[in-house]
Formats: sequence, C-alpha cells, structure tokens
Amino acid sequence: MPIIAIEEHWSMPELTAALHALPHPDESLVLGETDDNRERSEDLEAGRIAAMDAQGIDLSVLALAPPGTQSLPPGEALALSRAANDLAAAAVARNPARLRSLSTLPMSSPKDAPTELERAAGMGHVGTMVYGRAGELLLDDPVYDDLFGAASELGQPVFIHPQLPSRAVRDASYRGFGPMTELALATFGWGWHMDTATAALRLILRGTFDRHPDLQVVLGHWGEGLLFWLDRADSIARIAGLQRSVSDYVRSNFHITASGMLNPTHLQHALSVTSVDRLIFATDYPFQRPTREEIRSFLGHFSSEAERRQFSSGNAASLFGLARCGTTGPDATGVDNADSPVKVFDGRTKVTVR
Repeated sequence: MPIIAIEEHWSMPELTAALHALPHPDESLVLGETDDNRERSEDLEAGRIAAMDAQGIDLSVLALAPPGTQSLPPGEALALSRAANDLAAAAVARNPARLRSLSTLPMSSPKDAPTELERAAGMGHVGTMVYGRAGELLLDDPVYDDLFGAASELGQPVFIHPQLPSRAVRDASYRGFGPMTELALATFGWGWHMDTATAALRLILRGTFDRHPDLQVVLGHWGEGLLFWLDRADSIARIAGLQRSVSDYVRSNFHITASGMLNPTHLQHALSVTSVDRLIFATDYPFQRPTREEIRSFLGHFSSEAERRQFSSGNAASLFGLARCGTTGPDATGVDNADSPVKVFDGRTKVTVR
C-alpha cells in the first residue's frame, strides 16, 4: 500500500537567518531548533529519504517550515520565497520518485503572491502553503482574492498552516505563565490551532468559495478544531448571507490531514462530519515522527482496504494531480516492491521510474 505524506517540513538556512534578524523574531522559531529538528529539516538528500524509508513513506510533499516568509518585508519575502521555491524544485528534480513540494509565497507582498504561485506551479510545485496572517493582513483580506482566483484556476490546493498568533491576541489570551509555557499555550498546545481554524472560517464567511467554487484548501491537525465545532459554526451561515452551510463548504472545499496525530478517536469524528475522500495522511515531519508500526496500526482503524488506500495515498494523488504513486522501497505493509514501475504525474508531465 503506497503512502503519500503531504505535510513534510523543510527549512532553508538563509531564510532562518533572515527571520532571526528581524527586530522582533518569531518566537516559535525555537521549536524548529529543539532536538535535531533543524538538522533534519535542512536535509533534502539522503537523510530525508532514509527517514521516509524507516517510516514506510513512499512520497513526501515538502512544505517550508513555519513561519515561512510571511513575516518578512515585501522585497525580502519575494526574494526568499523565490529562492525557496527554486531550492525545493531542485530537490524534487533530483529525486522525482520520492519527493514533491508545496510552494512558498510572499504573502507580505499581496501583488506578488499570484505571480509567484504561477511561476512555482510551472516549475512543478503541486500546491502552496500559506498562513492565516501576514503582518496585519488577514488571509481573507480582499487583497488576496486574486491569489485564491489564481490557485483555483491553476488547480493548486492551498494548505493553511498554523502560525504564532498576533501579539495582541497573545497579550489578551496567552500571557500570565512562564515564557515557555506561554509559548506552548500560544503554539502547539492551543493557539496555533484556534488561529488557523479562525482563518479558515473567515475565508468561508468572506464568500471566498462562492467566488471560487473549485478552490481547494487543506487544514492539518484534523481540521484545527473546526471539524469539532461545525454545529455552532453552521449557525453563522444564514447571518453572513452564505449560499450554503459552513459544513457544506468544509465537505466540498476542504481536505483534512492527520499531521502525525494518529488518534483513532479523531479519525472517527472526522468521518462523522466529512467523507473519507477528504482525509489525507501526513506526519508533520520532523516535528512529529510516527514509526512504521504506529502508521500501520493506525491504518487498521479504517473499515476497508479501499478506505485505507484512499487515506494513505489515493486522496493525495487525486488532490495534487498524482495519478498513481508506487513505491521505491518497503511500504507500510512490509512488502518491498522496489522493482515495480512507478508512474508519477505532476499534472503536466508523466514520469516513469523503474
């Protein structure tokens, strides 16, 4: 059974240096530098492939680690976004049977974001990763509507990744503890996810999917909490004058990843509010590192082989234009089919690897 993981992070030293040089560096940067996260995230070569092999992952879709370039000044954000996209595309070109990538966009320069999305798509990037805010600009600000129009037209899914909430939100909701407890509360413990769910809900309420009905958005961490609160969120739709319920937009315009949270309770709830064809595997590497055994055990919670295949590879292949992904090593079932031909599609060029 092939496994495609779509939220596999990497980092670029030049970008990391630029982020640390800001007058107020993003405090969540420290999370990428604990343990050996930084070393692992900078490796797009043999170490990355070895880690994939150990987990039984056949294809990784690379995504630049948070906070991306969105906190940089416009000119610097554009230059480093282009450099990151070039670097990721080169890594994919060196290892096309094992890697794909999501593009990085200069969100602090809204006028340049659609152009860079189009350039990156032309290079083979299969989607893009953004955040809920760039400075004071929220993702649903009308200045980004051209970007969403371009993403829809190009068939580029938009992954909304968590980020550190704004200073005002942190001051209002996440202070009063020791520095590391405050940071944990504002990031992986709670704030990241609430911030991202709110960004997604605001896109719906802004009418983004009425204007761009083919636009597809990806949320990690089982929907960042949004799936668990749809009953209440649906009550906003009529007041906001939406054409459909919030739940309906979620079921038709959103895909949900596990982000390494291999909890069968979350899976069962997700299946109760959306359909199996909307769920996608991801490990959130290197921040989460589920083992081959943990992955195989989790896949056992699906009710059929067909559903397991949809989650492990089929849905990602469909969403990102990969008609079929085979494997170049032992897959999660323990079967080595390294000699099998692999047909990988990027939406434009078919590559056959033997």
